[in-house]
Amino acid sequence: MSYQSLYRKYRPQTFADVVGQEHVVKALQGAIEANAISHAYLFSGSRGTGKTSLARIFAKALGTADEDITEIDAASHTSVEHIKELNEAVFTLPFRSPYKIYILDEVHMLSKSAWNAFLKTLEEPPAHVIFILATTEIEKVPETILSRCQTFLFKKPTRAILRAVIEKAAKAEKVKMEEGVSELIALFGDGAFRDAYGTLEKIIGASADKTITRAEAEAILGAPDEAIILSYVEGVATKDVEKALGAVRALLEKGVDIIKASELILERFRALLLLTISKESVAGFQSELGEHTFETLSRIVAAKPAAVSSTTLLTLLDAYARMKASPVPEVLLEVAAIEVAGK
Repeated sequence: MSYQSLYRKYRPQTFADVVGQEHVVKALQGAIEANAISHAYLFSGSRGTGKTSLARIFAKALGTADEDITEIDAASHTSVEHIKELNEAVFTLPFRSPYKIYILDEVHMLSKSAWNAFLKTLEEPPAHVIFILATTEIEKVPETILSRCQTFLFKKPTRAILRAVIEKAAKAEKVKMEEGVSELIALFGDGAFRDAYGTLEKIIGASADKTITRAEAEAILGAPDEAIILSYVEGVATKDVEKALGAVRALLEKGVDIIKASELILERFRALLLLTISKESVAGFQSELGEHTFETLSRIVAAKPAAVSSTTLLTLLDAYARMKASPVPEVLLEVAAIEVAGK
């Protein structure tokens, strides 16, 4: 049996398997139950959010056999000639299904002439044809096309959703992960199921056994060391500027992604701020952050640091927002520490 990537192995096969896109699932199931099937759908959203997976599930739910489902990569079929071939093919009746379904991925890549050639067919296709268009850049799809489709916006999965699917896949693969590993994978998944599965696959492939420690995951991914993250947090929270700046230097020495490190810092400060208000308000954080991190944050709060406030979090959020446009993002992390802890 040939090797199958984790993303393909664990991508959803039925509506019940889909997570994070419940609003789309509900609408599509409702359309099937009411027998109110549109001739054209447009699925938009960032990469790796399950657009083509859900398109296949919808096609199967309509009773469409594999041979009557055609997937087209619009990125490599951009010309008017490709669309003319499609326009002719749609008139062929399905082999053994009520519908022929065409899934066009990355449809925003079509040329202007291709869009013009496709417009009439999209507006009035044969009764047995359904088009499902998918795009990561809906703003590049002509308004004349949008107006002829039922449009659904796919949400980026939350970090919690990515952690859950990764932990489920790891369990199925008989892989044991130390506390905090799934959080790192979700972080590097960057809001995409495909990237999260790919990150898990990378770690499993590089690991010597079926047990993955946090330190091992950090080394494989080039992820920030949790101890350094907490050192920065504690330095800022306790107004120890040297400690905070030392943590930034340590992150640079390890060659980690400062922006990813900043995301973790923001999450820890969010937990820290909520902990100063009420321990009950962060009951879920203990399992998400891990015992050691939670205990460290609780200890910082117990010391009643003056720098833990909503202003602190807003200053760090502002620094993070500027990082992607900065040629030296670590400077913003340093300035934020000086601004908060140096007062």
